[in-house]
Amino acid sequence: MSERTRGEHARTQLVEAAIRLLADGGAEALQARKLAAEIGASTMAVYTHFGGMAALTDAVAREGFRRLIANMATVGQSDDPVADLYGLALAYRRTAVEHPELFTLMFREAGARGQAVGDLMKDNPDSEAAASFRGMVAAVSRTIEAGRLKGDPLSVASQIWSAIHGYVTLELLGHFGRGDRGVAEVLSPLCVTLVVGLGDSPAAARASVGLVTTTV
Repeated sequence: MSERTRGEHARTQLVEAAIRLLADGGAEALQARKLAAEIGASTMAVYTHFGGMAALTDAVAREGFRRLIANMATVGQSDDPVADLYGLALAYRRTAVEHPELFTLMFREAGARGQAVGDLMKDNPDSEAAASFRGMVAAVSRTIEAGRLKGDPLSVASQIWSAIHGYVTLELLGHFGRGDRGVAEVLSPLCVTLVVGLGDSPAAARASVGLVTTTV
């Protein structure tokens, strides 16, 4: 194994260890000493491979967005772009439910940069955060092209994202109970209301949302 490969392997180990610690103990568990113990190394490993905890935390956040992108990629393109958009909402929720602490951290880290999402897509288009949102904008563009929704794709995607993120945040805090109850009682009706407000007909919106099965 080359030196470069060993370094990449160590960085991957540290990121995965950080995600496990996050899941078990929250953000407070992200400490160099605990990370080193998790992979059987000295605390210098964090500084050797990342330069410090800040860069490691940033790498963990980027991995979180990669997982979000992977979940969103499982939603294909059908003949119903509104159903596909709702599928992305469920994929977004699935990412949060599967990794709640990671989900919280990745958006906290992205928000700490203080950069509006439109500027992020323009100034840093290759970032994982920008790529995840670009998928939402593309899905919204399809609904507009199909004549289902109206408006600027970036603006519409921002509104939908804000609503979905708000729902997911409340669910993670336990406000909608366990399981899929909140999806049926809140998220699905919320998405219908959103797309109707953005130009779709109530009947078409309900039909599209009804086509998608909850997977978490």
